[in-house]
Amino acid sequence: MWCRWLLRPPLSPGPRSPFRAQSALAQLKHVLEGELEGIRGAGTWKSERVITSKQGPHIHVEGSRGDILNFCANNYLGLSSHPEVIRAGLDALEKYGAGLSSVRFICGTQNIHKDLEEKIARFHQREEAILYASCFDANAGIFEALLTPEDAVLSDELNHASIIDGIRLCKANKYRYKHMDMQDLESKLQDAQRARSSSQKYRLRLVATDGAFSMDGDIAPLKEICNLSQKYKAIVFIDECHATGFLGPNGRGTDELLGVMDQVAVINSTLGKALGGAAGGYTTGPKALIDLLRQRSRPYLFSNSLPPAVVGCASRALDLLMESNAIAQSMAAKTTRFRSKMAAAGFTISGNNHPICPVMLGDARLASLMADDMLKKGIYVIGFSYPVVPKGKARIRVQISAVHSEEDIDRCVETFIEVGRKHGALP
Repeated sequence: MWCRWLLRPPLSPGPRSPFRAQSALAQLKHVLEGELEGIRGAGTWKSERVITSKQGPHIHVEGSRGDILNFCANNYLGLSSHPEVIRAGLDALEKYGAGLSSVRFICGTQNIHKDLEEKIARFHQREEAILYASCFDANAGIFEALLTPEDAVLSDELNHASIIDGIRLCKANKYRYKHMDMQDLESKLQDAQRARSSSQKYRLRLVATDGAFSMDGDIAPLKEICNLSQKYKAIVFIDECHATGFLGPNGRGTDELLGVMDQVAVINSTLGKALGGAAGGYTTGPKALIDLLRQRSRPYLFSNSLPPAVVGCASRALDLLMESNAIAQSMAAKTTRFRSKMAAAGFTISGNNHPICPVMLGDARLASLMADDMLKKGIYVIGFSYPVVPKGKARIRVQISAVHSEEDIDRCVETFIEVGRKHGALP
């Protein structure tokens, strides 16, 4: 009897109740609608404007008539639509195909990937480099692979979200210091020294900072950071996404600009801004670190290789940069022109002579309304507000490109003055 009972088929659970599934979906919809309404109510809703032309200083935008002046791209050197960069991408596409359909360590490494990595390392004067699909991936991949519970990482409180997320993934002991506050950084370094007994000091202490901060246009005090790091035996990591290609005498970034290239151990940066603007990121530094990342960095190990066309574009962009620093140097005067004219008009411009020029407005709705009116007058800029920047720190971020003319800059300033007066941002 008991044998027959054991051999009986299990009872069927019966058909799933559609009401239960609908109830769960209805709850999900209710939660999402509440979240979205909260974003709209706060005036922080982000709409995506559609561009119908190539990237450049002059573009066409869906829903707008005529030529629009673009002052919000990361196209610092104007290479996104440079004819030689485009030609290099087309040549790589024809010779190497659309993509690899593989990660690097299986069958996704072509000679052009190795050539670009060597070129990046040479440009930054480092031992080796490793490519990623984006710098977000590079930041997501380095801290977890390098740092353990026996280590400590000290991070600027206004570091880019990708650095913050990458640090969250690692198991190191985490310290956050006030933005560019060297006294607080030293205090945190001292805390990291005291956190373990003398017989159990941290293996590594790593200070992580943006070289140039994308929302504020200010530049990290790398000389002071490097001095403190030497004093407390820490290594320095910098994210150079908003510096590579145009800061420093040869465009190598903030470490070149501030004369500390030999003191910064690790650089993460992007190919998706000044260097062609397509996609891709990288880490460059000591060979042993790059070797470790090839073995352990999850975004590298589990992501497809960069498409050949992207590699070709970035490689040619680097060639242009290493052949002449004229493009990189052309932005300084244009940046000064915009900043000085805006300040004279009564606007507050954040940052330190960087082509990122945040026009500080404070109120999120004001930033959004002014950006909309600027577009109606042919100037494409974007308002930024919480959670991208702190509450009460809303701004319109203007970005100067080497391919903007002086007439472009003057027209942008004049439009800001007109729109600013309309909305009460200027007297």
